[in-house]
Amino acid sequence: MGFAENLKKLRKEKCLSQEELAEMLDVSRQAVSKWEQGIGYPEVEKLLFLSNKFNILLDSLMSTGIAQESNHKNIRTKGTIVITSMHENVVVTCYKVLSSGKMYGGKLSPKYALFAVSDGTSSFWGEPTTFLGWYENKEQIEKEIAEIKNAIINGIEVYTLKYSAKTERKLTGLKIIE
Repeated sequence: MGFAENLKKLRKEKCLSQEELAEMLDVSRQAVSKWEQGIGYPEVEKLLFLSNKFNILLDSLMSTGIAQESNHKNIRTKGTIVITSMHENVVVTCYKVLSSGKMYGGKLSPKYALFAVSDGTSSFWGEPTTFLGWYENKEQIEKEIAEIKNAIINGIEVYTLKYSAKTERKLTGLKIIE
């Protein structure tokens, strides 16, 4: 299943109409309809709202986008590492990181998100994850993932994100701070 199918299923499970969901997100019913048809995606803030509203991990909501990414996006190695994200004020112990697929937004909006997977247990909604940070482009997130992978392989116990983008919320969405 992809985002479109996940959204439709979750909306129906919560007994919400497209119009009711649209009102909660401050968008038109047509926007929700397009998302459920796979024609587009909501803005990042709306994705985060949906994740919270439906009590589902963001990477599970976007599952097909993550699953279709290259092998560099889904790293699984033995061992764990403590990752610190200074911009998001997060410290998490994980054994794997996941990248979102490319997200679309304004010119200064982040394009990728990175998540830490805490343990190997899996439920109906997938493995438990923690949001780590936003990335401006594919090169930055791939470089970060490669360094985390090398740190885990080399037995380094602590890693601080180096390439994540500092962001701030604006009325029009998330913006990368230069």
